[in-house]
Amino acid sequence: MKLRQLALATVVAAAGLSSALVPSVASAQAKEQFFPVLVYRTGAYAPNGVPFANGYVDYLKLVNARGGINGVKVSFEECETGYATDRGVECYERLKGKGATVFQPLSTGITFALTEKAPNDKIPLITAGYGRSESQDGGVFKWNFPIAGTYWVAGDVIVQDIAKKLGGTDKLKGKHIALVYHDSPFGKEAIPILQERANMHGFKLSLLPVTHPGVEQKSTWLQIRRDRPDYVVNWGWGVMNSTLIKEAQATGYPRDKIYGVWWAGAEPDVKDIGEGAKGYNAITMQHGAEPNAAFVKEILQKVHGKGQGTGPKDEVGQVLYVRGAMSAMFAVEGVRAAQERFGKGKVMTGEQARWGYENLDLTQAKLDALGFKGVMRPVSTSCQDHMGANWARIHTWNGSKWEFSSDWYQAEESIIKPMVKAAADKYAAEKKLQRRTPADCQS
Repeated sequence: MKLRQLALATVVAAAGLSSALVPSVASAQAKEQFFPVLVYRTGAYAPNGVPFANGYVDYLKLVNARGGINGVKVSFEECETGYATDRGVECYERLKGKGATVFQPLSTGITFALTEKAPNDKIPLITAGYGRSESQDGGVFKWNFPIAGTYWVAGDVIVQDIAKKLGGTDKLKGKHIALVYHDSPFGKEAIPILQERANMHGFKLSLLPVTHPGVEQKSTWLQIRRDRPDYVVNWGWGVMNSTLIKEAQATGYPRDKIYGVWWAGAEPDVKDIGEGAKGYNAITMQHGAEPNAAFVKEILQKVHGKGQGTGPKDEVGQVLYVRGAMSAMFAVEGVRAAQERFGKGKVMTGEQARWGYENLDLTQAKLDALGFKGVMRPVSTSCQDHMGANWARIHTWNGSKWEFSSDWYQAEESIIKPMVKAAADKYAAEKKLQRRTPADCQS
């Protein structure tokens, strides 16, 4: 027996992922709800991917510390994607047969690939704050859930904040906004909403793609220095963000005229620049850095306090850590909602969990009870609306930390809804899909 235990310990240690593997071993022996965890702890985007993954995993550990989901314990297994679409698909194929509840790809490119696979495998995808913006339309995208925000929401709210600073949307006419975007499906998601707003308000929109991973931006900033746009929108991720701010500093472009998407507004993007990034704005996916949130304090007590924290204690409550924890909370609460229909205290299948994500009703009272008071607003999904909330705020780097610099904004539904339906209808036509029937909405 001792030899056998030693062999198992050796395998776990060699993998270097004991915190991820041990729960998956348990899932084979017990009745547990299994959550695959796609991560990128390596590669160019690791500085941003790691805190998200740590927040995600720590929240799952907190769920177990709270007693599980109506008594059902959670298990999980990490799989490293390196932010590469092919590796993300490999992770999906390897983990889907282990009783996967839901996948969160954490990459728009991986999301595009898995959107084709999920319907056949009957496994839902949560893409909170990324992925296909048109997948808000549950009438076409039955298995995709961009809960709490899409890139079209982000782009719309950024334009709203710029307009407010100018004194009204009429003041946008004749202005010049440059979109510096990651040249990938992620970066390109911003283009339709900004083009729509440009056509509506008469501002000039320049599109400036940046090649992965984003460290080479000299030519981009030569163009910005020449054209001197009124505002720059940064649709970046990872090292691209800090590079952009440093180039703006070198060029003399005012940082308070730059807006980042919510994947370009966290501590790793600005902390090494400090005062040089002061004034830089970013939209938030509702939350910002939340060191005083109740769930953060609970994780520090029940997870880190027991020596079970996934990463460094001082990152708990930072922007991307909170994003990871929030995303895990969505995954768990969808299962809890599904149990209300299919049986409390039971393990839910991916198909049953999908119903839960489509009938998610996170009231403010529920969010407060989960420890998210002051962090986010209610989320309520439906058959037709797989996003469930379209609120956002702006926060600004003050030289040492992020501070909220706006009140809540709501994305303009009169603009976004027709865009979503048109894009979803186009996708359905290309894939020869029929819109869901009222009966299917009950299934």
